[in-house]
Parts: sequence; structure tokens; C-alpha cells
Amino acid sequence: MIETLNVPPSVGLTDEQFYQLCIANEPWKLELTEEGELIIMSPTGGESGVRNSDINFQVCLWNRQTKLGKVFDSSTEFKLPTGAYRCPDAAWVKLARWEALTPDQRKRFPPICPDFIIELRSETDSLDKLRKKMRDYQKNGLILGWLIDPQTPLVEIYRLGQEVEILNFSIDNPPQLSGEDILPGFILDLTPILVV
Repeated sequence: MIETLNVPPSVGLTDEQFYQLCIANEPWKLELTEEGELIIMSPTGGESGVRNSDINFQVCLWNRQTKLGKVFDSSTEFKLPTGAYRCPDAAWVKLARWEALTPDQRKRFPPICPDFIIELRSETDSLDKLRKKMRDYQKNGLILGWLIDPQTPLVEIYRLGQEVEILNFSIDNPPQLSGEDILPGFILDLTPILVV
């Protein structure tokens, strides 16, 4: 379940106020768009949890071998340059960019747009809202992002400064997604994500 509340500009949540709001409402995952929409998301269900775990496992395994950056799970909130706060299902940041943050910035909601993200559509997610979220990441400097929709099934590939590439596929023959130059040598196997 996802609910959206409008936060009037006159209220103007500060970074600290938004952080405290998230802490005070820990069972919920909160996001804030640059337009002032407060998005309230409930915890994920079992199938989405299994899929998210597999995605993070694959990205973590690749990163453990390459040591090129840091991997984040779906509970990590990023403060984007536009002021939006977003939680991708999986995220990766280049090591040099992560190390450029102060220790305090790393402890809270890192003020950085990930270099790579994955959004996985669950049964309660609106595809249009996820597409807007992906465009927001792209606008904030995302280099590569994948929106995976097991229901359709399709994958949308978002690249910095490029049009979205859409891959329709069958569950019996899913594509393998390449990390391209951003995550060299990384291939995401969609089979365990689609067959839960």
C-alpha cells in the first residue's frame, strides 16, 4: 500500500525535520518528492522481499569481487540534489563519490544520487509513479537505472542523457541485464527474480 500526502511549501520540512519524521514513523518507509509530496509506503510482502533480496545479493556479490563502490538496500534513503528523498530497491555508488561524503553525511540520508539503481515493481506499485521516480533519478544525475516489472513483464533501462530503452520479454526467456561501463562485468540474471 502506498499513500501520498501533500506537504505545502509553507510547511517546508528541513532535512532534520524530515529525518526525525522518518525515525518517529519507523515501521513505514517515507519518501519526499521535490514537489512536496510525502509518500508513505508499507513494508513489502513476501514475494517482493524475496525478489529484492536476490537483486541485492547479485549486486553485492559483484561488488565484493570488484570493490568499486558501495551497495545499498531498499531501506536506504538518499537526499537527491533537487531536495527529494528517495529509497531505491537497490543502489550502488562509486567508491570515490561515497568517500567524498563526510562521516555525518554517510550516517544519515546520504546527500547524493546513486550512480546505479534498480526499482522492482511490486503488486501495489503504480507503474506510472515508478516511471516518474526513475525520471527523477535520471534528472539528478543517475548514470544507469533499471525498472523491472515482473507483472508485464518488462524492463526499462534509464541512462543519463538518453531516451528510455524498453525490453519486453517472456518469463520463460528473460533478458540478462548488463551493468555496461558503470558496473563492468556485472550481469543481472532475472530468472530467480521472476520465478518466486
